[in-house]
Amino acid sequence: MSTENEGNTVPPAPSAPPVPVETPAASPHPAAPQGGPAAPPPPDVPPYVPGAHGAPALQDPGAPVDGSWPPPSPATPAYTDGGAGGSGWGAAYQQHQPAPKPGGRRGGLIAAVLVAALVAGGLGGGLGYTLARNDDSGSTTVSAPDTGASQIKRDPNSIAGVAAKALPSTVTIEAEGTGGRGGTGTGFVFDTQGHIVTNNHVVAEAVDGGKLSATFPDGRKFDAEVVGHAQGYDVAVIRLKNAPSDLKPLALGDSDKVAVGDETIAIGAPFGLSNTVTTGIISAKNRPVASSDGGSDGKASYMSALQTDASINPGNSGGPLLDARGAVIGINSAIQSASSGGLGSSGQSGSIGLGFAIPINQAKYVAQQLIKTGKPVYAKIGASVSLEDTSSGAKITDQGVSGSAPVESGGPAADAGLKPGDVITKLDNRVIDSGPTLIGEIWTHKPGDKVTVTYKRGGKEHTAQLTLGSRIGDS
Repeated sequence: MSTENEGNTVPPAPSAPPVPVETPAASPHPAAPQGGPAAPPPPDVPPYVPGAHGAPALQDPGAPVDGSWPPPSPATPAYTDGGAGGSGWGAAYQQHQPAPKPGGRRGGLIAAVLVAALVAGGLGGGLGYTLARNDDSGSTTVSAPDTGASQIKRDPNSIAGVAAKALPSTVTIEAEGTGGRGGTGTGFVFDTQGHIVTNNHVVAEAVDGGKLSATFPDGRKFDAEVVGHAQGYDVAVIRLKNAPSDLKPLALGDSDKVAVGDETIAIGAPFGLSNTVTTGIISAKNRPVASSDGGSDGKASYMSALQTDASINPGNSGGPLLDARGAVIGINSAIQSASSGGLGSSGQSGSIGLGFAIPINQAKYVAQQLIKTGKPVYAKIGASVSLEDTSSGAKITDQGVSGSAPVESGGPAADAGLKPGDVITKLDNRVIDSGPTLIGEIWTHKPGDKVTVTYKRGGKEHTAQLTLGSRIGDS
């Protein structure tokens, strides 16, 4: 790619004003004594003052964020001249030369000028010869001394050091469905057996008889197959066919110990630009996110996400979010955009510094289940809740899904005494403001975990303890 400045031209350099042949009568400079050399007065030259230089500006589209997820499809951004008001580089250069006056000591002045010119000419010639001998082009650039080292040594804990170590264990994934539709995403090496972890929406098109491949930064490309995928978690595992023996899995961190302000490093293939590294920080934790790839089934993924301002874009999906040590703390999955939503959507949305990653503690559990059985296992409370965007809590609905009971008979919620119409406001110490938030929080747990539920009924607050049940597979 190239950039250029448009609409502003640089005027040619002004020529030097000529030396006056005679001192004007009104000159304030004293004349040289008789018989001695006379120095010419300095020319009356106005200083060169550059004018306003108007650089073209990037247009602010001004699209409001309505808070919905996913946002509407993006409009094509326009890069326009933002009203550069400059009229050039400045005022024109003008020369002021006094008119010569007849008579006077012209001969002495000419002699002095010739002597000065000869001296300057001799000095200039000597310098010119030296410069020409050292550099035929006349360049005055300076090169750093050669230390003899084959390359610059960087701290392994620096961003460059972490990226250099992690990049060989990341892959660019290409998925193509039977109908020719597909896309590009990212994944990372999970183990030495050839398993690669990525997002469900990255490989969804290739699940039923499609084509799947993974390319390493060194150019090695392998066919792959889907081992298992979880739409609700938005996690998938693929396996390389004829996997090489030199695979190096990325180290997994502890996402529960991540703190707001911690440094992050994201690796991916934004808009197909493989092996791209960006940096930022953890800007929030436990962010409730419901995202969708825009598929016809309308099913969404729910997560209690790590929020980062590291630049991630379509194609970063499934890539690792690393901490400052290079350990994986999350899987990049979704972005909030001023014009569009999730990273798997067909719209060409872009980063505005609001990216969301699935915490690695959750993703690790899901990946292990997919490798073991090929199917995801979800924790559940055994009650249907409203998916409306509210701020009061998660309300248990009066009717269940597809005619089922809103509170499952013999399920965890029923055993804890919850009923239709109850509004759940907390899960342990986590505030619940909506149904999607509750689902995302439940799925950070494993089946069998004991949790405390705070709920309201008839304006009064109650608490109950329950043991989470399980559901196998997407439904």
